[in-house]
Amino acid sequence: VQLVESGGGLVQAGGSLRLSCAASGSTFSINAMGWYRQAPGKQRELVARITSAGTNYADSVKGRFLISRDSAKNTMYLQMNSLKPEDTAVYYCNAEGWRLPGGSSWGQGTQVTVSS
Repeated sequence: VQLVESGGGLVQAGGSLRLSCAASGSTFSINAMGWYRQAPGKQRELVARITSAGTNYADSVKGRFLISRDSAKNTMYLQMNSLKPEDTAVYYCNAEGWRLPGGSSWGQGTQVTVSS
């Protein structure tokens, strides 16, 4: 599975961005997808995850971010509203599946910068 993120950029605090993750290849093997982020000097952390059973979010983004998936387009989205400077990070798309090498696949990441 290959994953390509898009939609990152520079936005002022309080603004919005929508990230997209387009999947290609053996997409039938994907069981779950998620967004992770990594800020400078920090560990990569889960932002939001979506499965057939539902969604879950990091406490820091609940009520502000919305994850969704369009299976027909093999694309996952992250709508980010009320952005804060602490949301600044590289955002990575992830796909999980027991048939994937190592059990998961990662995109190359997209930079999100929120100015105060």
